[in-house]
Amino acid sequence: MSDSALIACPHCLAINRIPYQRLADQPKCGKCKQALFTGAPLQLNQQNFDALLQRSDIPLLVDFWASWCGPCQMMAPAFTAAAAQLEPRVRLAKLDTEQEQPIAARFNIRSIPTLALFQNGREIARQAGAMDTQGIVQWVNSALS
Repeated sequence: MSDSALIACPHCLAINRIPYQRLADQPKCGKCKQALFTGAPLQLNQQNFDALLQRSDIPLLVDFWASWCGPCQMMAPAFTAAAAQLEPRVRLAKLDTEQEQPIAARFNIRSIPTLALFQNGREIARQAGAMDTQGIVQWVNSALS
């Protein structure tokens, strides 16, 4: 295993090599100088989804949701709180299935909210239904162990 992680910048999508022991030191992008981790979920779209999914060495947890979904709205604060606990070990992001239907279809999203955990560009775990912060954190830790 390498002692560095490749991390796609959420702002400019440039690839940054960060030593694993420095991930918690609030690293900044070498190109745009913005923070690589914000402690909050990123908003995914057609332009940034594949770069953040396939060009980063850290796992990506995606919340597939929609604005009209009551359980999605109820889970949103818990997902945000989970981001503060899981980053920088795991990047958290949200994908609006109404706005990004081709991506939702690509991953066969049939119910929302659905959490999908990706590592090295491929899905390793999936959970449908709303969860609280502790449930999200425990589920991710269990899936990664």
